Parts: sequence; structure tokens; C-alpha cells
Amino acid sequence: MDFDIARARLIEHLAAEIKDKHVLSAMAKVPRELFVSPDLAYLAYEDRPLPIGLEQTISQPYIVALMTSELELTGNEKVLELGTGSGYQTAILAELAHFVTTTERLPLLIERARVVLEKFGYKNIEMHLAENTLGWENGAPYDAIIATAGAPRVPSDLIAQLAVGGRMIIPVGSRYNQDLYKIVRHKQGNEVIKLGACRFVSLVGKGAWGEEENGV
Repeated sequence: MDFDIARARLIEHLAAEIKDKHVLSAMAKVPRELFVSPDLAYLAYEDRPLPIGLEQTISQPYIVALMTSELELTGNEKVLELGTGSGYQTAILAELAHFVTTTERLPLLIERARVVLEKFGYKNIEMHLAENTLGWENGAPYDAIIATAGAPRVPSDLIAQLAVGGRMIIPVGSRYNQDLYKIVRHKQGNEVIKLGACRFVSLVGKGAWGEEENGV
């Protein structure tokens, strides 16, 4: 299979709805096939999520493109990612932001992602095993926050880690279906924009789903 051709076709498909050329360029550069298991590599450029083990998934490329474009990255931002997963979204962020802090609650996934990401030689990624408190307070405030797992509500702990003027993209809803929200923090009040329906695995931690609620 010619992955370069498949990747180019996917980018052309995404460009019909995603207008941020910087995001499309980053996705054209990052080889998604390296972030999935070898037996699923032939599906890497289908516009669909794929399993990565441990009941987790690598997100649909369209959702990755949409969420990333809504962060409005210019290259100067410090970004927090919740849910490293395969590391694919992390790589896209690293292409577009000044620095990326990413957290993952499953040790095996973060080690797998670390191995793949190190192959690319990124120097602007900091990886952490997630703690009970959502996010990574030591690095706050962040110019942008992206959560790749669904929460029952917008966690106040994450809003507190967002800089004034910063943007957060997060799925909010039940454990099975959510809506994607964009929150822009202002000095007085926050702007909330609904971006459409989505479906993610559950965000686990204080202010989100408890482990007992998530069946862990």
C-alpha cells in the first residue's frame, strides 16, 4: 500500500470542510499508519477511528482536524492535551504549537506513544502519567487545552488552567455520546460554542468520570 498517496487523498477529503491550511499541512506530514497496530495500518487513512487496545481509540481524522483547527494555533502557544492515547494528536499539536504537555492515565499507552514520538525527534513535547486531578497544574496557564475524552460537564479544574483568551476543546455529555464544545476564557465569563455531536471514550479523574463510574 502506498501510504503517501492514501494520506494525500485523506487530506484532500478533509479540505472540503477544514479550511485551516496549517492543520492540513501538519496532518499531511505526520504518518498516521505509525500510530496504529501493523495489522490495521491499511486502514490508517480511512476517515474513521481505530482501536489501539485497552478499550481506547485513535480519533477519526476529521475530528482531529476539527478540534485542532478550533484551537486557532499560531505556533507560539503552550498547549495541554488530556489523553495522549496513540500519540497521533500529540504529534499534530507539536507541529503547530510552541510546546505541548500531554497526559495519559494508562501507562502502557503513554510508553507506546513515547516510542513512536521519539522517532520524529520532537523537542517540544512533555509527557506525564495523569494524576487524579485533571490536566497538569505545574505547567499552567495554557494558551490552549484539548481533551480527547468525554466529560460529563466542563471541568472547572481545566478552566482554571486556561489562560485568559485561551481556547479549550472538550467533548461533553454521557459516557457514550457527547457534543464537542469550544470554551474561550475571558476575564469576566467564558464564551461557549457547540461544534457538533461526537463520540469519545470517557475522561476519568476528579471533575470528570470517577473510575468506579467508568467501570475501571
